[in-house]
Amino acid sequence: MNTTEIMDLALSMVGIEEIPADSQIYHHGENIRKVLFGIDIGVAELSIAKQMGYDAVIAHHPTGAIRTFYSIIDEHARQLMESGVPEETAWKAIESLKEQRELWGIITNTEHVPSFARLIDMPFLNIHYPLDQIGRKILQRVVSGLPEESTVGEMVDKLGALPELSRSDVPIQVKAGSAENKLGKVAVSHGAGTNGGFEIARAYFDHGIDTLVYIHVHYPELKKIREYKEHGNLVCTGHITSDLIGINPFISELEKAGIEVTRVSGLEQM
Repeated sequence: MNTTEIMDLALSMVGIEEIPADSQIYHHGENIRKVLFGIDIGVAELSIAKQMGYDAVIAHHPTGAIRTFYSIIDEHARQLMESGVPEETAWKAIESLKEQRELWGIITNTEHVPSFARLIDMPFLNIHYPLDQIGRKILQRVVSGLPEESTVGEMVDKLGALPELSRSDVPIQVKAGSAENKLGKVAVSHGAGTNGGFEIARAYFDHGIDTLVYIHVHYPELKKIREYKEHGNLVCTGHITSDLIGINPFISELEKAGIEVTRVSGLEQM
């Protein structure tokens, strides 16, 4: 396989054709049989891969090398509308987060890591949105079968039975609301670049969502959610292990295609 074929495999698993705004092939490579794959990859990991004879390196998270990352935040709006949030409200809810990420793309030294990949001739790519979408679909499948009369705690137990989450050293946590509360209507907010924070959570809660699943949340945003009088239940499943839910099926497909995969940077947990 080559780097384009590896990327195309990931895209095909979620039914898209174009590389999304948070994923990229930084340095193309051919005849790839052995890859180093990690959640986060930097210059050191590229160098180690070169020394150890790997044919390519795959990262999950973008390296800071994508100025277009902010565009993937639009997925939050699509997910909001999917859950019944009016279109105008959905787009308004993402404005602040999208601008933050656009400014980050201006600040960041986007060529730092890719320049070293080219210097040492190490094929390198990152695959973010497609794998997170695989994970989101799995999380949605788990929670969709629960009656609204179930408790939040019962949903937590069901999610905790997923292999990645059952092995995690980060427990699933109810960060707002209570495990004893009625589950009600549930939405899974994942696979949209980054955590949605308060504004996106508020839009869900204001439009009929009783329980919201994030994979992580920053404390200032969590504080706002807790202080919001109309907040529902917020469940956090844990960042890295939740990423694994979508990454593991992709690695299985790579291995079926004859690629030897070495897991590092969070992936070795499975």
